[in-house]
Amino acid sequence: MTVTEGVAAVEAIMFAYGEPITIEKLSEASGIDEETAVKLVDTLERQYNVRESGLRILRVNGAFQIAARSEFADSIKKALETRKQQPLSQAAMETLAIVAYNQPVTNGFVEQVRGIDSSSVVRSLVERGLLEEAGRLDLPGRPISYRTTDNFLRCFGLSRIEELPPLPDREGQLDFDELEEMEREKELEYPASTQDAGLDEEDVVSADEDESAENDE
Repeated sequence: MTVTEGVAAVEAIMFAYGEPITIEKLSEASGIDEETAVKLVDTLERQYNVRESGLRILRVNGAFQIAARSEFADSIKKALETRKQQPLSQAAMETLAIVAYNQPVTNGFVEQVRGIDSSSVVRSLVERGLLEEAGRLDLPGRPISYRTTDNFLRCFGLSRIEELPPLPDREGQLDFDELEEMEREKELEYPASTQDAGLDEEDVVSADEDESAENDE
């Protein structure tokens, strides 16, 4: 891997990660040793500075994050205000529901439930003031947990989180065992053969002979 390729790799990982990433995790994700990964981040930072990019490298407690330069804060704020006025997407509503009923939860928990990357959706909801950070869990990597905000309650007409409607139960839904039981009941009601109806072959023959005798008379 060339230096250019290495810089591109760490830049892509940091951008997609969306929050401060440790050098250990960056090294693991890129397949580059930690010492080289640090040098590549430094190179990326110099490149941003040389070309006067709108991005910079933010260093937080030994972790790295790609962030916008502070001089563009007003423009970014206007863009985000416009974004906040847009209606919530289906993905945002799903994420809100997961957090609201299970809070506080991490982004990883949300992704496990939805089965898809949800980091951008969570960030969007934080920007809209519907979710907020609820601290970091005492787990490897110290993941951030999220909870709903007072603004969330106002937007959904709630006074407190306990007023959320109960989650739907399984009433009206059938599992495979119930379906099999229904099939068995159906077969008893409408037998598919004489054997299902409780008749043996002798009964059938006898019935046929009686019917034939009546016809001869």
